[in-house]
Amino acid sequence: MEVKRERLASGSDGEFRARQLRARQMLAGELDGPDLEQYVEERVLTTTMDKAANWARANGIMPATFGLACCAMEQMGIVASRVDIARFGFEAFRASPRQADLLIISGRISIKMAPIVRRVYDQMLEPKWAIAMGACSSSMGVFNNYAIVPADKFMPVDVHVPGCPPRPEALAYGIIKLRTMIMEKPDLAWRTRYGGRGTEEFVESQLAADPVAAHAIGVTGGGEGSRA
Repeated sequence: MEVKRERLASGSDGEFRARQLRARQMLAGELDGPDLEQYVEERVLTTTMDKAANWARANGIMPATFGLACCAMEQMGIVASRVDIARFGFEAFRASPRQADLLIISGRISIKMAPIVRRVYDQMLEPKWAIAMGACSSSMGVFNNYAIVPADKFMPVDVHVPGCPPRPEALAYGIIKLRTMIMEKPDLAWRTRYGGRGTEEFVESQLAADPVAAHAIGVTGGGEGSRA
């Protein structure tokens, strides 16, 4: 017991005390030369603005409060204590698409529902992402008939989560994959990601010829502010 106490006093406690004294010297301006350089190198992290912005986006995504069918029950489970998606900053489901940047399509999509889903997606913030959760929204699943349409037929989808229905752990895995994509991909505009440049309703030539229309939609060119 005495040996253990001596190790603690000379180990973790002594090291903590030394760091505390070093921090006080730093605040008082008493560190100089190699000591100051060592202190800064141990505590300062340098990065680029793009990487910092992508890190913030990837760890602060706000999904839309949106569900279509039985997959929505599994989607609700990711905010519970077992999966706890709040560890990655995904727990703040927003009721308005104008406050959300992730759409989880959890369930089958009928042909009549597809325009409404696309309208919700168009109203979301840029940059925005979409996850097709379950077999129905990915490949129509067991409802492989004329009334059902896959999500990627009428909107861009970033991640497909298979299953019928997938468990909350599977959806959490898809969200982690999306998080990795956001941090690693420098360009977050979906029109560029999917080769959709030039599909805007108001292209640059039309906006240049009609400045009133450009001012009405709030853009100065055929960029992300335009809607297809």
